[in-house]
Amino acid sequence: MMLAVFVAMSCALVLAYLGQCRLSVVVLLVCFVLAVKLFLWEIYSPEYGFRMPWIQTDLVPEHKHTEDGLV
Repeated sequence: MMLAVFVAMSCALVLAYLGQCRLSVVVLLVCFVLAVKLFLWEIYSPEYGFRMPWIQTDLVPEHKHTEDGLV
């Protein structure tokens, strides 16, 4: 899938170099759609859904506050 993203990006660059700017923009948008699809496929888990386990804010312990504000 990553190969498809790079191929689309390379085609867009070649088309822009050859002067086909409108077609290049279309292919670049296809590249963007493929990249988003790849990202969503990478972070999807059947157990958790769309979740990034390396960003867990619910597992951070609560801070203890004292009267002077120091822990």
